[in-house]
Amino acid sequence: MKVGLFIPCYVDAVYPEVGVATWKLLKHLGIDVTYPEKQTCCGQPMANAGFEKQAIPLAEKFEEKFKDFDYVVAPSVSCTAFVKINYPRLLSGGTAQHTEGMHECETAKKCMDVVGFLHDVVKVDRRLGTFPHKVSLHNSCHGVRELGLSSPSEEHVTPFNKIKDLLQLVDGIDVVEPKRHDECCGFGGMFSIEETAICAQMGKDKVERHMQTGAEYITGPDCSCLMHMAGVAKKQGFDIKFKHVVEILAAGL
Repeated sequence: MKVGLFIPCYVDAVYPEVGVATWKLLKHLGIDVTYPEKQTCCGQPMANAGFEKQAIPLAEKFEEKFKDFDYVVAPSVSCTAFVKINYPRLLSGGTAQHTEGMHECETAKKCMDVVGFLHDVVKVDRRLGTFPHKVSLHNSCHGVRELGLSSPSEEHVTPFNKIKDLLQLVDGIDVVEPKRHDECCGFGGMFSIEETAICAQMGKDKVERHMQTGAEYITGPDCSCLMHMAGVAKKQGFDIKFKHVVEILAAGL
């Protein structure tokens, strides 16, 4: 099984330690993983802003870069969701802005968030890292409702949480969840730019509910949500720390 590691642009620029932790964890588990060089943005910011035509060349480059791998794995639920859900339409001519050279998207079928990959494909069942801290779990919207990493509260289904399942394999950890555990933190990409006041208030409410659990850290599978909440916490002077879930899974390995 050959795995291509996709590190989204904002992870590479702002949270390189998350990319390093993902690589370290996959290698520790014996995965044949490769990081293809000269990766670029997946195109999500442009498409979300209404400029889908500008996202298509990036989708084409992504397709070419990762076409020979069995799986494409990324430590970002929002970018993974964008590739899985939007690339097939963008590359098959589903947008009226661009129709030349269209083809069926192959990489979207094999692109997975690292949590889903470890839980559903690798099926990790052995002890991982060590993290002796109380951690409040943030369930990002894209992960819950587009990638199926946990059960959405608005649906009457048997509760499950793949992120929590993996965290339970870490020695010393105490995992808790806040009230209204899968409610949006307010970031939402372009929403945070167009509706800054609402975004800031939603973020403050979310961080406060995480802090009410008594946790030392807030963790989750998406750096964008963690980045937003960390900014809110810094501005408000809240005493809470943040770590991507893969950093915790890899801690001490």
